[in-house]
Amino acid sequence: MQIGLPFTFGISFDDVLAARARLADAVVRTPAAISHTLSSITGAEVVLKFENLQFTGSFKERGALNRLLTLSADERARGVVAMSAGNHAQGLAHHATRLGVSATLVMPEGTPMVKIGRTRALGADVVVHGATLVEAHEHALTLAHDRGLVFVPPYDCPVVMAGQGTAVLEFLEQEPDLEVLVIPVGGGGLFAGSVVAARAVAPHVEVVGVQVDTFAAFDAALRGVTPAGGHVPGGETVAEGIAVARPSARAVRVARTLGATTVVVDDSAVEEAIALLLEIEKVVSEGAGAAPLAALLSHPERFAGRRVGLVLSGGNVDLRVLASAMLRALVRTGRLTTLSVALPDRPGSLHALTGVLAAQGANVVELSHDRMGPNTRLRSAVVDVQFETADRDHRDAVVAALRAEGFAVTAVD
Repeated sequence: MQIGLPFTFGISFDDVLAARARLADAVVRTPAAISHTLSSITGAEVVLKFENLQFTGSFKERGALNRLLTLSADERARGVVAMSAGNHAQGLAHHATRLGVSATLVMPEGTPMVKIGRTRALGADVVVHGATLVEAHEHALTLAHDRGLVFVPPYDCPVVMAGQGTAVLEFLEQEPDLEVLVIPVGGGGLFAGSVVAARAVAPHVEVVGVQVDTFAAFDAALRGVTPAGGHVPGGETVAEGIAVARPSARAVRVARTLGATTVVVDDSAVEEAIALLLEIEKVVSEGAGAAPLAALLSHPERFAGRRVGLVLSGGNVDLRVLASAMLRALVRTGRLTTLSVALPDRPGSLHALTGVLAAQGANVVELSHDRMGPNTRLRSAVVDVQFETADRDHRDAVVAALRAEGFAVTAVD
């Protein structure tokens, strides 16, 4: 079944089908698989689509390649330019080099050096400019005008959207019994292409987009809500791949007209999802890719008992971000704890403390013993001890045992 779309959208299901034909054998047909453990945790039947297994680590190369393959001979000779903080840049750089098209990528200041390095290694000319994606976007448009380059948007382009939609077209062919699709949303290119594909081949499937609360601009636009006080989306987030302050108006119209909805999650849920995917599925996911799982963790009542497809959109996470997210996830789940313990400054006190920890099965990771600090008293010491436990209940048992032995214990944030 194919549902007709208003001409003003500039994207139809025929465009998605044409994109699939162009991309055949040029991008990975990524696998989809059920996760029994995540299903048990969330209460939904969870099926994952592993777009992190694309050559450049994300779905973005689908749209980038589709646009490259629709360039005229003159446009190919002129070359392309785009702005991106990572995934679009790498996808465009890889396929432009493969096709013999010169590519210039404008990446904002603060982009992790590893992403800049990978984009250059893939053959693109990288220009680092602007404090934000908005400023990088404006500079890319300036370069397009001054050098006669073809601008390739990361999301606000019907041809790019159609290419992104091939991921969900594949997903629904692999898993035709899905009841819900959950998709990360930043600018809206993947979301719009996915909604078009889903409404055409599986109109019964609910399509839900996920945004982080610091960059919930698409959610606000879809609901027709103006942020209080003229608040502009922004801030630090582990899901930088969907940290877009100005989403595509075209994508919003597609989503609204075709009945798609959005949910919002916070960073802690995204970090928990990253940790679960790594620990349970043995899959490295970037924040944007983990956002769909974060939606199930944050809104379990909405998805419980349903067969839910999650698009794991990418795996290009900075290792420092991944390490930090994993450590915070361990703290939140009670598996890594730091306590400040007051001790009398006499022989055997530290041994008594570590003895309680050992008896309770807590593994000491780090210990700092301070006799002279500002928080110590005469003939006393303060010990900061970081230890591992199995879960929150185990941690609470360790703390209770320390207090039962007379230790003054304070949690360290």
